[in-house]
Parts: sequence; C-alpha cells; structure tokens
Amino acid sequence: MMKRRLGITVLLLAGFVGGYAHAADKVIKIDGSSTVYPITEAVAEEFQKAQKVKVTVGESGTGGGFKKFCRGETDINNASRPILQKEIDACKEGGVQIIELPIAYDALTVVVNDKNDWVKSLTVEELKKIWEPRSGVKNWKQVNPAYPDKALALYGPGTASGTFDYFTEAINGKAKASRTDYTPSEDDNVLVQGVSSNNGGLAYFGLAYYEENKDKLRAVPIVAKAGTPGVLPSAETVMNGTYQPLSRPLFIYVNATSAAFKPEVKAFINYYLENVPQLAKEVKYVPLPAEDYVAVKSHFKAMKPGTGFNGKPEVGVKITELLDRIK
Repeated sequence: MMKRRLGITVLLLAGFVGGYAHAADKVIKIDGSSTVYPITEAVAEEFQKAQKVKVTVGESGTGGGFKKFCRGETDINNASRPILQKEIDACKEGGVQIIELPIAYDALTVVVNDKNDWVKSLTVEELKKIWEPRSGVKNWKQVNPAYPDKALALYGPGTASGTFDYFTEAINGKAKASRTDYTPSEDDNVLVQGVSSNNGGLAYFGLAYYEENKDKLRAVPIVAKAGTPGVLPSAETVMNGTYQPLSRPLFIYVNATSAAFKPEVKAFINYYLENVPQLAKEVKYVPLPAEDYVAVKSHFKAMKPGTGFNGKPEVGVKITELLDRIK
C-alpha cells in the first residue's frame, strides 16, 4: 500500500451534514483500481466523518473490480481506464447500468533505479521495443548501443490492471499486448521495491506512487516524437498536454440503481465530485480543469447511463467530448 495522505482538510458542505447522519447501518461498497484507490480512500475517509456511513474501499484492480461491479456486488468501481466491451456485456447481463464519471488525471510514470545514470530519456519507440509482445530485449545495450552491458529487469502491473491496459494501448498500440517475461504485481509498492533494489530495473505505474518514492527512484523523461525533447510527468505537463502519450483520465463507475435508490450513494458521489479537486492534489494526482468538473457534476445530476468509449481504451480524449458522446 502506498503511504497515505497527511493533513487532509475536511471539506464539508452544509447540504451533506445531516439528512442521514445517523445511518451507521448503511454501507457503500467500492472496489477496483489500485491507482484510483488513494483518491477514493481520501474522499471516503472524510465522508464517513461527516455522515457516519460505512464506506468500504477495496483494490482488486480495475478488471477485478469490474467483475464484482457487473455482478451487482459493489456500488462503485474505481477504474484507471475505460470500461471494456466484455465488461459492458457483463454489466448488461447482470442488469447493471453504469454512470461513467471522470474524476482526475494521472500520468503513467516510467521509472528506473536512482543509481541508473545512463538513461537520460526514452522514446515511445524504445519503450515499445522493450515492452512489445515477444520482445527479445533483455539488456540495456539492446535498447541503445550507448547504454552499458547490464541486464534489464522489468516490473509492471498485472494483467487485471487498468494501468497495464492503458500503457499497452498507448505504447504498443493494443491494450493487453505485452511481453510476459516481467515481474507483475497489482500492488504498485511491489514494483517500487523491485526497481529500487535492482539498478538495472525499469517499471511503470501512476505518478502518485513515484511521488511517494522519488528518494529511491528516478522518473524518465519521455520523447513522444522524434526531434522533440523528453518530458517529465507533472501536474503542469499533464494539464498543458505535453506529457504524451502517457497522460490519462481516471474514473469512478457508479451503479445507476444504487445512485437512484440508495440516498447514501448519491450523497457520496456528490460529496466526491465537490471535494475531489483538492483531495486529488493532496494524494499527488492532477485535478481536472474546473470547467470539466462542472460538466461531470451536471452529467451525474442528469443520471445519464452509458460510456463515452467504444468498449476500449482511447488515448487523448477530452473530458467534455467524452461526456457529450453519452446521449
């Protein structure tokens, strides 16, 4: 588990205090992405203080969470990539209508050991050469002849992870298309430990986990196009669009029936959308622009079910465009 936030400011809206403040028997069930977990955990912690409603937050990965969500076992699923077609079908079969809500941005961060002094940047083409299916790259010198003759130790998310899906889509051109001879884990801290203990190591995961471990890891600037400089992930480079193609939106998916018939779920989502701009920053993620949050709140108020994606991850989509697609 990553180190949790410190000094969160309690942001209580007068409209949320009371109503069902004594509903301690009510439970909101959440599961899904380990990347989104720190944001939702932060919101849940403050909401529970205000409402005395129990909120459980698991982290079985985006894909693992959707399996539970589509069976109607959870009210909300955290997701670090859009819902896939097979999950849309599973939810339909399970009688679950979804409400898709973007809540923040993340930057997938490529990291190396802090003693690695030879990698100054990596191009998208070099990342593909390393991570593509059946890649034979096992040594840093195979990545670039100028690099030392040192074994390349790869660490990455497991196949149930939305981070895995988004990275493979962005770098290899197809979600889930990846070499398999690497050390996988759904726990990002395992990946941090792997790279920090191996000076030939390389991994990718969400920006927040790098920020929590920057004393023992080094983020690698990414060159999106030949002839352009490498760009490091940050709130600024995500917001201005220069950190490509590894910037991505993060989501929560809400069971529309839960939102309509469980007032505690509706109140939680309203509280989430009101407070997530500050809480996202406090746990080292990138808030959406203010106008996007206005659009997301309006979207939830209208209770519009559906997804703005065609059942697969899509790189570079704008939030307002995404919401407009859901009719």
